[in-house]
Amino acid sequence: MVKAIVVWGLCLAGIAAMPARAAELELEGTRLHVTGTLNGDSAAAFAGQLGGGQVRTVVFEDSTGGSFDVAEGYAQAIRRAGANTEVRGMCHDACAYAFLAGKEHRFGRGLHVNSLLVPLRTRTSAAELEKTLVEFRTPPAAPADGGVPAPAREPWQPAQGLLFTATPTLFGRIYNSYWCDGTQGRDPSKCALVSDADPYKLGVLTP
Repeated sequence: MVKAIVVWGLCLAGIAAMPARAAELELEGTRLHVTGTLNGDSAAAFAGQLGGGQVRTVVFEDSTGGSFDVAEGYAQAIRRAGANTEVRGMCHDACAYAFLAGKEHRFGRGLHVNSLLVPLRTRTSAAELEKTLVEFRTPPAAPADGGVPAPAREPWQPAQGLLFTATPTLFGRIYNSYWCDGTQGRDPSKCALVSDADPYKLGVLTP
């Protein structure tokens, strides 16, 4: 557990020191790699790639930040295409919302540390986690004809939410879950370990 926190902390420090950049798209066969912050600059190109019918898996790599509105656009494209999603490295905030829209959503294999930060504004009990996560990844209902549009979701707080990590070891990957209140900065050891939060049981990761 300590090793997982330390390694993730080093990754967080590295990403925090980097200026945010618009998402970059790279198609490799049936896999579309998305690197960087999800924002409107790449949304149309992303939807176009998914609409072409060639992409089977969207791979998010070291993506942090972004708003709900933008994330929903990426998520809609993923749902329409019936694509799977994968994380390599960090996938936080808007990236987490888009990632969970995949038909199947997994952490990538290899020697890298993977982390998924689901942006939740309040900490819930272990018993309520599954319900909270289902509500988080449920797309907003479209208003009926003449109806009032659904209210916008509250803005996400940077680095606040439920963090899932997977650290490679000689004996396989170690999975841990933490609650981060956003005050930890580059010190994730201040995040609280959450028990009974297995990402597979909660549907955050699919087998």
